[in-house]
Amino acid sequence: MDQIVAEEKMEFSSDQKQIKQQLSWGTKGVNESFEKVASYGLAPNMIFYLMRGYHLESVNGTTILFMRSAISNAMAIFGAFLSDSYLGRFRVIALGSFSSLLGMILIWLTAMIPQFKPPPCDQFTSSCKSATPAQLAILFSSYGLMSIGAGCIRPFSIAFGADQLDKKDNPNNERVLQSFFNWYYASIGVSTVLALTIIVYIQDQLGWEVGFGVPAILMVFSTLMFLLGSSLYIKVKARKSLFTGFIQVLVVAFKSRILAFPPNHSDEFYH
Repeated sequence: MDQIVAEEKMEFSSDQKQIKQQLSWGTKGVNESFEKVASYGLAPNMIFYLMRGYHLESVNGTTILFMRSAISNAMAIFGAFLSDSYLGRFRVIALGSFSSLLGMILIWLTAMIPQFKPPPCDQFTSSCKSATPAQLAILFSSYGLMSIGAGCIRPFSIAFGADQLDKKDNPNNERVLQSFFNWYYASIGVSTVLALTIIVYIQDQLGWEVGFGVPAILMVFSTLMFLLGSSLYIKVKARKSLFTGFIQVLVVAFKSRILAFPPNHSDEFYH
C-alpha cells in the first residue's frame, strides 16, 4: 500500500513539473514572439521616418540605421559577458526587455510630441529646418536603448528556453527539446512575417503615432509575460567568464616570455 502511494506521489510530482515546464515555455515563447514583432516592425519604414520626420538625406539616414544594426549585433558580446560572469540569463533578458521597452516608448514619443522632432517643411518655399542636437539626442537615445535590449535578449532566448529542460529527471526531455527548437524557429518566422506585413501596414495607413504605438504596447505585453513567469523559470547561475581565463593566459604568457628553456630540451617538442 505504501509503495502504491509513493508511486502516485512520484507520478503527481512528475506531472506537476511537466506542467510547470510547459507554462514556463509558454510565457517565454510569448515574450520572444512579442519582442520580435515589436522590434522587427520598426525597422522597414524607419528610413522614411528619418527622411520625412527629421529631414535627413537618405544617405545619412541609411548610415544611422546601419550603425544602429551594427551596435545591436556588437552588444551581444557585452550581453554574453554580463550574463556568463555576473547576472545570469534571466536578469540579462529582463534588463534587455526593459531597455527595449524604454527605447520603443521614446521613439513613439518622438512621433507623438511635436517638440521632439523638427517642424514640417514649408509647402511654399520647400525649406526644411534641421533637427536640433537635443532632438537628435532623443532619437539616438531611443536607438541606443533598443540596441542594448536586442543585445541582451536575442542571443540568450533560445539558451534560456533550453535551460528549462532538466534531462536528469525526465528521459523524454530530449524529444521535447527538439520540439522546443522547432517551435522556437517557427515562432520567429511567424513573428517576422507579422512584423513585416501588419505592423508596416499600420504605419502606412494610420500614421507614425499608431504605427510606433503598437510595437510599444506589444513590448509591454512581452515584458509583463516574461516577468509573470519568473517563479516558473529555472535560473542558471552565472559562472566564471571565459574572457577572464583568456586574459589570465595572456598575462602568464607575457610574464613567462623571458624564462629560459630547461637544459637538454628538444627543439621539436618546444617549438
